[in-house]
Amino acid sequence: MFTRRTVLGALGAMTILGYGSTMAMAQDKMYIPLISKGFQHQFWQAVKAGADKAAADLGVEVTFEGPDSESQVDRQIDMLAAALAKKPAAIGFAALDSQAAIPLLQQAKDAKIPVVAFDSGVDSDIPVATASTNNIAAAALAADKMAELIGDEGKVAVLVHDQTSRTGIDRRDGFVNRMKEAHPKVEIVSIEYGGGDHLKSTEITKAILQANPDLKGMFGGNEGSAIGVVNGAKELGRKLVIIGYDSGAQQKQAIRDGEMAGAITQNPVGIGYKTVEAAVKAAKGEAVEKNIDTGFYYYDKSNIDQPDIAAVLYD
Repeated sequence: MFTRRTVLGALGAMTILGYGSTMAMAQDKMYIPLISKGFQHQFWQAVKAGADKAAADLGVEVTFEGPDSESQVDRQIDMLAAALAKKPAAIGFAALDSQAAIPLLQQAKDAKIPVVAFDSGVDSDIPVATASTNNIAAAALAADKMAELIGDEGKVAVLVHDQTSRTGIDRRDGFVNRMKEAHPKVEIVSIEYGGGDHLKSTEITKAILQANPDLKGMFGGNEGSAIGVVNGAKELGRKLVIIGYDSGAQQKQAIRDGEMAGAITQNPVGIGYKTVEAAVKAAKGEAVEKNIDTGFYYYDKSNIDQPDIAAVLYD
């Protein structure tokens, strides 16, 4: 769990490492580290691919790292501290906790290191730009699709990755609020958090299904959550309308097999590319757009192979 001691320790480590000294890498290229929320999901690998493409196109050096689990806020804080200690030209940051990193981000601002948030913003105006999906609108579309598929009435449940990151909060609220506003006969009986871990999400799904034998549908708010819902329903032999989020080989196969009705896909390659592009501009003192909307799409068996959809799906 994130603690005040963790941030103080990280700040102290930055001082020891010479945060304010000339610790920039001995290189000609502009150096931009990206600190991600994770590394294990295919989504993050696709973001990295976009960042690497931008680095090659723009002639800069980019590194990309994230903790092993999206619950490791302390580990992410350590990575951010270490990256900032190298005095980069700019930094990209996808916050696991929308408030936990603010002291370090303030240090970056004081050192005139531009911060570009990606995927998940922070509760601060420190980032000069945020490259992300409009998660509220995307989750609202997921709610509309769910309502349509269950006949606009009945019980559904929500399983998202967390309630601390901006993405977790916005996907939960986007789905829940849209359902309340536009589909009053649909009852949300449970909202749970699985840390983006498909094994934990499977067990949570099974508990929800056992407690609600008349449940009609579930929304899985990221790759790990969605796969957990599919696996939980499969293990219990339950017929369920499942709407997912993100892509990846398992979700794509579940949609082709009819185990998942459909999913929202982001544009992760675009997120990575736009993050690096904005960071380079900010480092050069050029103006950048504050909110960079990288788009989203709904896909199912009927359009999964269409060129415009296939282009934003990943394995």
